[in-house]
Amino acid sequence: MEFVIYALDKPGDGQPRQQVRAAHLRVAMAHAEHFIFAGPLLGEDGHPRGSLYVLRFEDRAALDAYMAQDPYFSAGVYESVTVWPSRQVVPEALPGALQAELERQLAADADRAQATAPSR
Repeated sequence: MEFVIYALDKPGDGQPRQQVRAAHLRVAMAHAEHFIFAGPLLGEDGHPRGSLYVLRFEDRAALDAYMAQDPYFSAGVYESVTVWPSRQVVPEALPGALQAELERQLAADADRAQATAPSR
């Protein structure tokens, strides 16, 4: 299952982030197979103000175990962390996944149209 994580740093000069950055990068490298995308959210000045992650784990418990190891989460770098379960559609994780998504949507649209059509 994919998860989107939106994490905002605590206000300040970014020192907490810098102090644990090497450890954070080591943990990320050790779990690289779980990363679809991750990177800093930049302020207008170009400095990090938070992070955006798209990660793939078996379930929320596995994600939570990862987050407990990553010092950006466990050392208090972030003021707020929001996690959403998600599903990768584009780019296709599996060939034909986008076509299957379209077919599911078209079937749902047809069912909805039939349910709201006036009966004769």
